[in-house]
Amino acid sequence: MTYTPLQPGQQIQGRRDLLKSWCLGFGGLALADLLNAEEKPGTAGPAHPLAAKKPHFKPRAKRIIFLFMHGGPSHIDLFDPKPELQKNDGKPPPFQRTRVKFAARGNLLASPWKFRPAGRSGIPMSELWRHLPEVADELCMLHGLCDQNVAHGGACMKLFTGSDSLLRPSMGSWMSYGLGTENQNLPSFITICPTSLHGGVDNFGTAFLPSIHQGVPLGTPGYPNTLMKNAKFEFLDNSFRTSGQQQAQLAYLKRLNQIHLETTGPNSDLEARISSFEMAFRMQQAAPEAVDLAKETPQTRQLYGMDDPNTRNFGTMCLMARRFAERDVRFIQVSHAHTLPFNNEQWDQHSHIKKGHEINVAQIDKPITGLIKDLKQRGLLEDTLVLWGGEFGRTPTAQEGKKATIGRDHHPDGFTMWMAGAGVKGGFRYGKTDEFGYYAIENRMTIHDLHATLLHTMGIDHERLTYRYAGRDFRLTDVHGEVARGIFA
Repeated sequence: MTYTPLQPGQQIQGRRDLLKSWCLGFGGLALADLLNAEEKPGTAGPAHPLAAKKPHFKPRAKRIIFLFMHGGPSHIDLFDPKPELQKNDGKPPPFQRTRVKFAARGNLLASPWKFRPAGRSGIPMSELWRHLPEVADELCMLHGLCDQNVAHGGACMKLFTGSDSLLRPSMGSWMSYGLGTENQNLPSFITICPTSLHGGVDNFGTAFLPSIHQGVPLGTPGYPNTLMKNAKFEFLDNSFRTSGQQQAQLAYLKRLNQIHLETTGPNSDLEARISSFEMAFRMQQAAPEAVDLAKETPQTRQLYGMDDPNTRNFGTMCLMARRFAERDVRFIQVSHAHTLPFNNEQWDQHSHIKKGHEINVAQIDKPITGLIKDLKQRGLLEDTLVLWGGEFGRTPTAQEGKKATIGRDHHPDGFTMWMAGAGVKGGFRYGKTDEFGYYAIENRMTIHDLHATLLHTMGIDHERLTYRYAGRDFRLTDVHGEVARGIFA
């Protein structure tokens, strides 16, 4: 395909109009950046805005997989046994409770499950877990998580962006901004089947960071989860033009860009936009192969539970996360937010906590175990950090007025998350809640501390990773955050 050269005095089509007319089918990543109407202060960057950047110091991890349990899994029913809670079931709590709460809270509620030691390390796990004990010695339990927001929306925003009240860049976007990617054919940040609740797209958005760093969803954000068998990258296929035509368009776009630059001088913002446009074109070739599971062996599929209808969906999500990890995607977010058949609470069991947690654990137990085993046998666990957890935990007290269908309220004052891989201590328990599981009392970790620690594993000093916007330097951890150095081997 050839094009007639521009004649003297001929008007060049406006940049925005030009890009809008050619962007159909080139991926949500390109759309997010190319159609950004307003110029933002400080967005000037290199010709390749996703080019790999040097970390501040030697990293322990090259990538992070975040397994997000939307709704708030109960730490005292899964990983943090409390004998005193069992002894005092039904009694009024003998401690001062926080004033801020989401719902009415009653007396102490014992866990309906027994705990047993797992692995050589003897980490306690609820009998709900049938498979996870097989990798217990890879897990670093973080029992001292705590924060302040008692509502899902604010707690999710805080977990994903570092702020529960203002629109801020997501942690995956900060990772992308700080480190770029080693694979120029795929996004640096992918979120698998995110939910549209409690922050929605803002939980993987860029806010004021350059929008090239936005998380790209695999599967349309929705509630309940988009089934993985139907999940795809939106706007990836271009049925309007052949690959050769698109290449010709890009070549012509470069020519127009050069004419523009000769007239106006250097414009790094425009160069960055054109670069993202070209990357989206390359993504058309790389992404279909990355999400194609046809070559995965029956043994691998079975390892992730894809042979069982109960675990197939989340197992597919975890297998996809491994495939993105081995293709050097920096930050991979996997959300479990299944709608239960008897209510719409995900992990948020204000009622039916026994039935609800049994269903939820059964869906994720084998897939998560399979992911850790698979990463380890492929040598990826050494430089991949796996993080598991929700936006908060559950209260050690019953929710008042729910006796017939007993459950627990939201609880940010002390809860559990865990990490695996990337040099964290395996078979290790860090932090502690009180004897009833209400308050974090030892090695407390706020969400800011968690973010500082995640950045540290990637070789980033959280105080140095800043972006200037509206006259001040912003960072993921705001003015807070301490690295939990005690978790590293």
